[in-house]
Amino acid sequence: MKALVLIDIQNDFMPGGALAVPNGDEIIPIVNQLQEKFELVIATQDWHPASHASFAVNHFGKEVYETIHLEGITQILWPVHCVQNTVGAAFHPDLNTERIEVIFRKGTTPEIDSYSGFYDNAHLKSTGLAGYLKEKKVTELYFCGLAAEFCVLFSAKDAIAEGFECFYIEDVTRALDAEAFENAKQEITKLGGKVVTSSTI
Repeated sequence: MKALVLIDIQNDFMPGGALAVPNGDEIIPIVNQLQEKFELVIATQDWHPASHASFAVNHFGKEVYETIHLEGITQILWPVHCVQNTVGAAFHPDLNTERIEVIFRKGTTPEIDSYSGFYDNAHLKSTGLAGYLKEKKVTELYFCGLAAEFCVLFSAKDAIAEGFECFYIEDVTRALDAEAFENAKQEITKLGGKVVTSSTI
């Protein structure tokens, strides 16, 4: 079975949001059309407590986009975003959510960030996504969403490591940085994943 994975299509990542991905809203009509081609659609949702360690405001004297270390790994300090039960954390209102079978929330542990839909950044805690997909007999995963070089990339990398055939839908993702987007696609390809466009699905 193949599944479509919608990564963090949330208000705070849209133009005007707290951590806006340029033109992030452009993917939504294509995402809605793509869902009809898949038997299984799942979504991830950034779901941070206000005290989250990835927020610059929670570190005295630190500025947004500075880096620190959390659990031994480098952490970018972000603007406050996708705080639990806020409008910013909600899915974009134009996203069709009727076919989403289950939502996996991430970034819920205050001490460590979680870009991937599968694990936190230090791989200390699983979201249960891999087990869910394997129980459903899913073998192919198609990724789209925001942001291309962070949460989409890290989710795809973990999917490959978990043994899934991975497809990174480049025209249904948007990035914070264009060069990083190109690097992300190269990294996925080197790991054995495939970079595709929505028209080929």
